[in-house]
Amino acid sequence: MASDSQNPLAGYEPEETEGSKLMRKSRESPFVPVGIAGFAAVVAYGLYKLKHRGDTKMSIHLIHMRVAAQGFIVGAMTCGRYLVFRHEHLILPPKNWENIDSSISRG
Repeated sequence: MASDSQNPLAGYEPEETEGSKLMRKSRESPFVPVGIAGFAAVVAYGLYKLKHRGDTKMSIHLIHMRVAAQGFIVGAMTCGRYLVFRHEHLILPPKNWENIDSSISRG
Protein backbone atom coordinates (compact mmCIF):
# COMPACT_ATOMS: atom_id res chain seq x y z
CA MET A 1 0.00 0.00 0.00
CA ALA A 2 1.37 3.41 -0.90
CA SER A 3 2.15 5.82 1.84
CA ASP A 4 0.14 9.02 2.19
CA SER A 5 3.22 11.18 1.60
CA GLN A 6 3.61 9.90 -1.99
CA ASN A 7 1.22 11.29 -4.55
CA PRO A 8 0.56 8.75 -7.34
CA LEU A 9 -0.06 11.59 -9.83
CA ALA A 10 3.06 13.58 -8.88
CA GLY A 11 5.00 12.54 -11.99
CA TYR A 12 2.06 12.86 -14.38
CA GLU A 13 2.23 15.64 -16.93
CA PRO A 14 -0.25 15.85 -19.78
CA GLU A 15 1.34 15.18 -23.15
CA GLU A 16 -0.48 18.00 -24.92
CA THR A 17 -2.68 20.86 -23.90
CA GLU A 18 -5.77 21.72 -25.91
CA GLY A 19 -4.09 24.78 -27.38
CA SER A 20 -0.98 22.93 -28.49
CA LYS A 21 -3.11 20.14 -29.96
CA LEU A 22 -5.15 22.69 -31.95
CA MET A 23 -1.94 24.33 -33.20
CA ARG A 24 -0.49 20.95 -34.24
CA LYS A 25 -3.69 19.97 -36.04
CA SER A 26 -3.86 23.34 -37.81
CA ARG A 27 -0.29 22.87 -39.08
CA GLU A 28 -1.16 19.37 -40.33
CA SER A 29 -4.48 20.44 -41.88
CA PRO A 30 -4.60 24.19 -42.48
CA PHE A 31 -8.24 24.14 -43.54
CA VAL A 32 -9.48 22.89 -40.14
CA PRO A 33 -9.29 26.39 -38.59
CA VAL A 34 -10.85 27.80 -41.76
CA GLY A 35 -13.73 25.35 -41.38
CA ILE A 36 -14.15 26.22 -37.71
CA ALA A 37 -14.14 29.94 -38.49
CA GLY A 38 -16.63 29.46 -41.31
CA PHE A 39 -18.90 27.43 -39.07
CA ALA A 40 -18.77 30.18 -36.43
CA ALA A 41 -19.53 32.80 -39.09
CA VAL A 42 -22.56 30.86 -40.34
CA VAL A 43 -23.83 30.45 -36.78
CA ALA A 44 -23.36 34.19 -36.09
CA TYR A 45 -25.14 35.08 -39.33
CA GLY A 46 -27.92 32.64 -38.49
CA LEU A 47 -28.42 34.20 -35.08
CA TYR A 48 -28.57 37.64 -36.68
CA LYS A 49 -31.05 36.50 -39.32
CA LEU A 50 -33.12 34.73 -36.66
CA LYS A 51 -34.26 38.12 -35.42
CA HIS A 52 -35.04 39.42 -38.93
CA ARG A 53 -36.39 36.27 -40.60
CA GLY A 54 -39.82 37.71 -41.42
CA ASP A 55 -42.50 35.13 -42.26
CA THR A 56 -40.11 32.16 -42.48
CA LYS A 57 -40.88 29.34 -40.07
CA MET A 58 -38.32 28.61 -37.38
CA SER A 59 -37.78 25.03 -38.57
CA ILE A 60 -37.07 26.15 -42.15
CA HIS A 61 -34.64 28.78 -40.90
CA LEU A 62 -32.78 26.23 -38.76
CA ILE A 63 -32.60 23.74 -41.63
CA HIS A 64 -31.12 26.39 -43.92
CA MET A 65 -28.52 27.38 -41.33
CA ARG A 66 -27.57 23.74 -40.66
CA VAL A 67 -27.13 23.05 -44.37
CA ALA A 68 -25.03 26.21 -44.80
CA ALA A 69 -22.78 25.32 -41.86
CA GLN A 70 -22.32 21.72 -43.02
CA GLY A 71 -21.66 22.88 -46.56
CA PHE A 72 -18.94 25.23 -45.38
CA ILE A 73 -17.26 22.49 -43.34
CA VAL A 74 -17.43 19.96 -46.20
CA GLY A 75 -16.10 22.55 -48.64
CA ALA A 76 -13.17 23.40 -46.38
CA MET A 77 -12.36 19.70 -45.88
CA THR A 78 -12.54 19.06 -49.63
CA CYS A 79 -10.23 21.98 -50.42
CA GLY A 80 -7.78 20.83 -47.77
CA ARG A 81 -7.71 17.24 -49.06
CA TYR A 82 -7.25 18.49 -52.64
CA LEU A 83 -4.29 20.65 -51.64
CA VAL A 84 -2.68 17.76 -49.75
CA PHE A 85 -3.26 15.42 -52.72
CA ARG A 86 -1.84 17.99 -55.13
CA HIS A 87 1.22 18.52 -52.96
CA GLU A 88 1.91 14.82 -52.35
CA HIS A 89 1.12 13.38 -55.79
CA LEU A 90 1.35 16.10 -58.40
CA ILE A 91 4.01 18.52 -57.18
CA LEU A 92 6.43 16.19 -55.39
CA PRO A 93 7.51 13.29 -57.62
CA PRO A 94 7.61 9.86 -55.98
CA LYS A 95 11.07 8.73 -54.86
CA ASN A 96 10.94 5.49 -56.83
CA TRP A 97 10.12 6.93 -60.26
CA GLU A 98 13.52 5.95 -61.63
CA ASN A 99 12.78 2.32 -60.66
CA ILE A 100 9.43 2.51 -62.42
CA ASP A 101 11.01 3.99 -65.57
CA SER A 102 13.71 1.31 -65.71
CA SER A 103 11.19 -1.52 -65.20
CA ILE A 104 9.00 -0.16 -68.02
CA SER A 105 11.91 0.13 -70.44
CA ARG A 106 13.00 -3.46 -69.67
CA GLY A 107 9.45 -4.72 -70.04
